[in-house]
Amino acid sequence: MAKLTHPVDQRLPLAELIPLGLQHVLVMYAGAVAVPLIVARALKLPPEQIAVLVNADLFICGIVTIIQSVGIGPFGIRLPIMMGVTFASVSPMLAMAGNAELGLGAIFGSVIAAGVFGLIVAPFLSSLLRFFPPVVTGTTIAVIGISLMRIGINWAAGAPTPAFPGYGDPINLLVAAFVLVVILLITKFAKGFFVNVAVLMGIILGFILAWVIGKVSFTALHNAAWLDLVYPFQLAKPKFDFFAVITMCLVMLVVMVESTGMFLAVGEMTDRKIEQRDLTRGLLTDGLGTVIGGIFNTFPYTSFSQNVGLVGVTGIKSRWVTVAGGVILLILGLIPKLGALVTAVPLFVLGGAGIVMFGMVAATGIRILASVDYKTNRNNLFIVAISIGFGMIPLLAPTFFATLPKSLEPLLNSGIVLAAVVAVLLNAYFNGVQSAGHAGAAGGEKMSDHA
Repeated sequence: MAKLTHPVDQRLPLAELIPLGLQHVLVMYAGAVAVPLIVARALKLPPEQIAVLVNADLFICGIVTIIQSVGIGPFGIRLPIMMGVTFASVSPMLAMAGNAELGLGAIFGSVIAAGVFGLIVAPFLSSLLRFFPPVVTGTTIAVIGISLMRIGINWAAGAPTPAFPGYGDPINLLVAAFVLVVILLITKFAKGFFVNVAVLMGIILGFILAWVIGKVSFTALHNAAWLDLVYPFQLAKPKFDFFAVITMCLVMLVVMVESTGMFLAVGEMTDRKIEQRDLTRGLLTDGLGTVIGGIFNTFPYTSFSQNVGLVGVTGIKSRWVTVAGGVILLILGLIPKLGALVTAVPLFVLGGAGIVMFGMVAATGIRILASVDYKTNRNNLFIVAISIGFGMIPLLAPTFFATLPKSLEPLLNSGIVLAAVVAVLLNAYFNGVQSAGHAGAAGGEKMSDHA
């Protein structure tokens, strides 16, 4: 009897892969280019160097996404994962940018060192999988979704720009609502492949509507070059400052904790059991991608949480879809004209789609938590309640930890990391540290039972 192909490994026709991959790219694009733009402004770089940063970022996004999804030797978790620059690195990089003795060279040097550090510690972190029974994973994934909702809501309001000021403009909200309605209508009434690209169709129709009412600017498209190559140390040679390296290594630990939550979320959505070796391959790719990023004029890489919800919305579990997305990112990085065209999509158009996708991540966490045993083990209620409370601190009170040491910012400013760490500690306190299987039975239905 022929062995059935798991949906994660299913190879779809090219005619389906391209639009599905483009859908992933559109969802992550704004977040992918945001970090290089923020750092470039802090460094007051000229426009041509800013373009290099953005192109390099997209190019390396593509490379690392392909490695993560396809798998090369010990690297790649082989799940539908899109990779992008982590926002956890923004604060320390801005501090380096503001120091005349450090600058861009120290940023790249610390990124390379942090990537090497990630490669070293990845096998040790992956051994912590037994600390993540359903009560922990469900809580962490729910907080990931809730944290992302802030991004989707802000997208829907529209980021003010010189061309189009007006955060929360009623027109922005109406277009975002239009995109949301289109996605819901397609999801309910369409059949076949159109259901799978409901988010893409919503974004395209929303873009057309925004263009018709004069809310789209093509200035960046006209100014962009047709071709631009990316090569190592194009902007600055790496400089290794001890304290900058230590800070970025701390960021790398935060990134890997967040990635663990993302990997478990995608494993849950795709019905693929996540073993320790899978987690090791995924975390190794975080480290490898960060090393490559530092060499090629960009920053630390992690699995992009924005795309996790898209897997749940579309129901498409094939990792070859994100491989297609990686190839598209490669092309966008080499052909700035195409990248600028994607940039022309207003954020409020993405907002309507973001609310759907990010809500789907939270719903996945809630579904896992529904399987947890609260009747015979009421301590699980404390784990969920307190962990979510800690996860909300950076969202609801951004200055809560303002008086604590700046070096702790990457840890304390991430609600995802706070929720995960608190959930792990409380679970160990109340339920003890057992094998993965026993911990799962104590917390509720095992993650592996979904595979």
